[in-house]
Amino acid sequence: MHKVLILLVALGLTVFDAQAERIKDIASVAGVRDNQLVGYGLVVGLDGTGDQTTSTPFTVQSLASMLGQLGVNLPPGLSLQLKNVAAVMVTGTLPPFAKPGQAIDVTVSSMGNAKSLRGGTLLMTPLKGADGQVYAMAQGNLLVGGAGASAGGSSQQINHLLAGRIPAGATVERAVQSALGQGDSITLELNDTDFTTASRVTDAVDRVFGRGSAQALDGRVVQIKAPLEPNKRVAFLSQLENIQLNPGLASPKVILNARTGSVVMNQLVALDKCAVAHGNLAVTITAEPQVSQPGAFSGGQTVVTQKADIQIKSEKGEMVVMPAAATLGDVVKALNAVGATPQDLLAILQAMKAAGALKAELEII
Repeated sequence: MHKVLILLVALGLTVFDAQAERIKDIASVAGVRDNQLVGYGLVVGLDGTGDQTTSTPFTVQSLASMLGQLGVNLPPGLSLQLKNVAAVMVTGTLPPFAKPGQAIDVTVSSMGNAKSLRGGTLLMTPLKGADGQVYAMAQGNLLVGGAGASAGGSSQQINHLLAGRIPAGATVERAVQSALGQGDSITLELNDTDFTTASRVTDAVDRVFGRGSAQALDGRVVQIKAPLEPNKRVAFLSQLENIQLNPGLASPKVILNARTGSVVMNQLVALDKCAVAHGNLAVTITAEPQVSQPGAFSGGQTVVTQKADIQIKSEKGEMVVMPAAATLGDVVKALNAVGATPQDLLAILQAMKAAGALKAELEII
């Protein structure tokens, strides 16, 4: 049996005693957010690694439409066989307070059957937001981290060739209006819903700006009075986000990834005394072909059948008494004593939770 490997990642706080954190680390100001952008475009200049137009007719349609806008009229019914063009999706993120003329990075991903985007150039592509408005224009040479070559039926590839980035490849054309400077208050949104933290944020803000400055609306939203003048509001927010406080303790939680067998738990997980028996059941099935050959001049046919051999092996599992554990290190030692693999540990933790021995919330992803 291999020792169980448990990733000790703090999902909340990293120590039992809450340490002071800044408000900017546990909350964000409502309205100050990124916006996702997406667009459809063409990459040209590929070295014969573009889309096969017989399988991706939209590439030819897009190219014909673009040439028409540039004043090039193609004859009706013309069949284009292109190897240096690929249809792509372009994505980017518009940061808060972005102004026209600012440059942002974009990611370019193939959506056809191109073999590689390496060495390609993205043609001017409008990037739209969720409201359908154009907020940026992207264009430039792609940086692809992979490399590949093929000849004589053999090929070799390193990393991925169908996606790349263009640093500062898009220019912002439209600003997103923010409601940050409107009204006589701003709203803080906690990263995690917690009534204790919301109450402590309210108390900390009142201590700095005076009683009644903050009001917790629920376990996640805190409303704070702010000055109306823009210059004073910026200084106010700077002072606000640097206020320190001790947030509430995170809830004990265990994250189970059923696909990879990973187990992640935070420092607050505790374990009551219990007994666990663990054993493995292995089923092996082998099949051997059996050939039945008819006699000479019998007129029969040769028949091939499969003979299956099934073996079931059950390993003996001993009962292990797991002591009560109050610290994360003790919990890990107790779980390692069972001698289960990470994949087996998924079922053991769920059974311990059902028995009431595991003092934590289970989340399966």
